[in-house]
Amino acid sequence: MDGSARLFGDRPPGVEQQESTANFLSYTVGLGLAILATIGSFVVSQTDLLWAPGIPVGLVVLAFAQIGVHLVFFLHLGSGPDNTNNILALAFGVFIVFLVIGGSCWIIANLHANMMAMPAQMLH
Repeated sequence: MDGSARLFGDRPPGVEQQESTANFLSYTVGLGLAILATIGSFVVSQTDLLWAPGIPVGLVVLAFAQIGVHLVFFLHLGSGPDNTNNILALAFGVFIVFLVIGGSCWIIANLHANMMAMPAQMLH
């Protein structure tokens, strides 16, 4: 089999026959951006580049950038009409994760508020 004849049986779901497959350049750009975001987060956390209360905000921004790079360059999640189901599945997954985390925090806070006070003998 020569290089011009390509097998399209190994395409990811949602990639149609007429769409181009991911190439070496897109993976390399994605890797470079992911490495830059990782190095940036280490720089932000280990130096005085940002004002101290702004460090968590900077790390959150870099984390969302990292997520975006992975979704676009490695998971090939685009905004085309063929990717609507993928985007809806991602949004539903994010909703479920936030629902579980938020519900867990709510339950823990409720349990903490309803705890009985410890007697003085138990503190020693």
